[in-house]
Amino acid sequence: MTDATAEQAETPVKSGKKGTIIGLLLAVAGAGGGYFVTTSGMLPFGGKHVMENASGLNETEPLKVLPNVDFIDLPPVVVSVKAGDSRHLKFHAQLEVNSDYIDDVEMMKPRIMDVLNGYLRAVEMSDLEDSLALMRIRGHLLRRIEIVVGEGRVRDVLVMEFVLN
Repeated sequence: MTDATAEQAETPVKSGKKGTIIGLLLAVAGAGGGYFVTTSGMLPFGGKHVMENASGLNETEPLKVLPNVDFIDLPPVVVSVKAGDSRHLKFHAQLEVNSDYIDDVEMMKPRIMDVLNGYLRAVEMSDLEDSLALMRIRGHLLRRIEIVVGEGRVRDVLVMEFVLN
């Protein structure tokens, strides 16, 4: 046997535990460092600008004042839907109104109900089968109501009941 092969035969095979331990220590150090950087606010996401306390309130930003709004309840409307069979749509909504204009919008409630009835009677069954039908109806109604009462008075149409039977 030559000297080179004799040396190779006598060298023990390394088990690799040292490399595994070093890799594990580096992973733990990296995870700890990443957690610290994220929670300390050094990154634009995570940390103090996103972290919320147990009550769900943001810790660093002051509480925002809720808008000054009131709600006007509209009476439920039942309309027949244009379909081969006899189907009805029951629709009930509330209007989110800027508080300064509550009296103006309340005075126009009969006109609003007329617009609501006219629009809902024109809705066809195919319009209601779409998954975005309710969003589209809300948008159309809000636009028509804004035409009746004026821009900036009604903030939103809140659908309380939308039943098709």
